[in-house]
This record gives sequence, structure tokens and C-alpha cells, in this order.
Amino acid sequence: MFVSHVITRLIVGGAQENTISTVLGLHESSDVDVELISGPTDASLPEGSLDSKLSKIPKQFHIEPHLIRPVSLFHDFRAYISLKRRYQETHPDIVHTHSGKAGFIGRLAAKAAGIKCIIHTIHGPSFGSYQSGLSNAFFVNAERMAGRATHHFIGVADAMCRQYQQAGIGNPSDYSTIYSGFDLNAFLSTNPNAALRAKLGILESDFVIGKIARLFDLKGHQELFSVLPRLIQKIPNLKLLLVGGGPHQELFINQLNQMGLRNRVVFSGLIKPEEVPQWVSIMDVLTHLSQREGLPRALPQAMAAGKPVVALDLDGSPEVCITGKTGFLLQPGDQRALINAMVTLFGNPDLRERLGQAGKHLVKKRFTVQTMVESIHSLYLRLLANGGNG
Repeated sequence: MFVSHVITRLIVGGAQENTISTVLGLHESSDVDVELISGPTDASLPEGSLDSKLSKIPKQFHIEPHLIRPVSLFHDFRAYISLKRRYQETHPDIVHTHSGKAGFIGRLAAKAAGIKCIIHTIHGPSFGSYQSGLSNAFFVNAERMAGRATHHFIGVADAMCRQYQQAGIGNPSDYSTIYSGFDLNAFLSTNPNAALRAKLGILESDFVIGKIARLFDLKGHQELFSVLPRLIQKIPNLKLLLVGGGPHQELFINQLNQMGLRNRVVFSGLIKPEEVPQWVSIMDVLTHLSQREGLPRALPQAMAAGKPVVALDLDGSPEVCITGKTGFLLQPGDQRALINAMVTLFGNPDLRERLGQAGKHLVKKRFTVQTMVESIHSLYLRLLANGGNG
């Protein structure tokens, strides 16, 4: 079978890492020819680029210059025409789309080209309460339109499938949940990196709260900053470790300077995905307060390293962050609960160890790349056997 994947851009991020791992894994299958089409990614930007990850399959990686993230009638139409023409010429058995813009344009182009099996992975919702009513209505209607061209949806969490179904997109039988796999071994075998800790000026006695996310809107950094003064009162040796780059780094640094708390926060800047395990190794707990996520990879990654997690009861987080078992699940905006969770974990090393080990056990069963790729491959075979339908 020939499968064509398409994604808007390959910045450093969970959806992009998932897609690349899927494509590289399928490339190893003897019965699959696979390609990946992406819009251009500027490696000089704070978000970075994962293009180099595809150096193993240069002939299967293609750039569509008109596929860009901002809405542009000119570029969007050109991307649609280009993808439609490509599909008409190459005749893929399956077109598998990822992310909002590529998901919309790619599915419409594939339908117009007569592709018999069109799949879309929901890495995170393109609509939600974080948007204005007008924007939300626009994106819901766009997803419904693209949904009519879709034979099957893959959610990276059960929550993604539920959200789309509740919005009237597709039929329940058209959905499957396949968790996003990653290199577990790099996290399972990691030991605290004392040299990195010393380099960053983090003392052995410091209690490190970590966060892995782009430095951008809706990722939960402001929620952490707002409780930081009260956390420091209760945890005097606290250090906040922010892993990831992004366009808001200078904004956050200036804000912390104004708060007089710059010395309490360590920024990693943009790092390579393979470097994440060593940064997780020096955390005591990982928190994820994003208001918009599918199933944040940071949670299972930290859990694989044996770290307890604190997250919001949103999207896919409740499927891995279980209060009293792997961490603490909080309601959005509940600052008191956030502070209490951190103080409880700070004062109970045995609890941190117990939650961390339970999280490691849960992740080992669900989040391997092999499991993800095999599940997607099996889905492809089933859909093709049924003429493209689930």
C-alpha cells in the first residue's frame, strides 16, 4: 500500500514527533510505501525544526511551499491545487492528515482527487472554550466540512474522539484511539544528571518543579507564575525548570524580572527532542497546565522517568494523570489545589516515589512507538479491506 501523510509544519512539538515516528516506523514495513508532505519550517525561529529527523528517507519527504499556518486565501488555494494534483498523479491508497491547516486542505484535496481512504489524526482540538465564540464556530464548521471527506479519525486520546463526536463531526464508528508512542527506553533508563543540574545552578537540595512546553500562549506558564510567590513561601528551596523554546521567552523573562523571581526560574531554551530525558531526570515533579492539548507527551515522558505529574482535568490528561495513583489532576483555575498538590509532593518523598513508579508501569503498557505503528498499520489494513470505511 502507498500512504501519503501531510502536516502543516515540522516545528519541535508533540504532533510533529508523533507523525515523524509514524512515518519512519511505517517505512520499515515491507508492505508499505510512505511519504510525508509538509509546509516549510524555518529552523531559525524559536520553535525550531524537525526536518533533519527525515534524513533517513529524503526521497519520501516533500515540501509544499504554499502550505503555511496563517490563513491566506492565495496560499491555501495554491496548496489545495498542488496537493490535489499530486494525489491525482501518485494515486496513494491512503491519505493521512495531521494538524489543523494540513488536515483541512489535505482532506478536501484528497477527496477531490478521488482517494478512497482518507484518515485524520486529532493531535489536539482546533476548537474549544479557549477561543471566542465566533472563532470556535468557524473552526467547528471547518472540521465538520473536512469531516465529510474523512473515512476515519484517530484520536491520540479518548478525549479527542469524544470532543469531535460531541461537536457533530463524523460517526462514532469512524473513530479509533491510538496513543502517541515515543522512545520509552531513553526515559526508563535515565538517571539524575548531576552535571546538568550543577551547570544550571540548581542545588542538590533544591526542589525542582518542571514544565515541558513551547513558550507560547495557552501553555500554562502564566498560571505557574501567578502562584510562584505563594509556592516559594511554602517551599523555600523551590526552582522552576521550563524546558522548551518559543517566541514568548523574552516576555516571560521580563515578567519574572518585574516580579523579582528571575533567579527562581531556569529556562532551557530550544532543545532537541532526544535531550528531553536528561532534563526530565533533574525534576522532582512535572506539571502541565496547558489549556489546549490532545494528550501532552510531556506527561507520559515524565511518568516513564518515574516522576509524579500534576495536570489539568482537560483533554487527554485524565487518561494518564490519575489523582492518588500517578499524580494530581486539578480543575482549571484552582490555584489553591495547585499549591496544595505541590506542597504535598514536596513534603512526601515516599509519595513521589510511589506515584512515579505507578506512572512508569502505566506508560510502559501504552506508549511505545512499536505499539503505535502496529496499531496504525492494522487500521490501514482493515480500512482498505472494507473499501476505505471503518
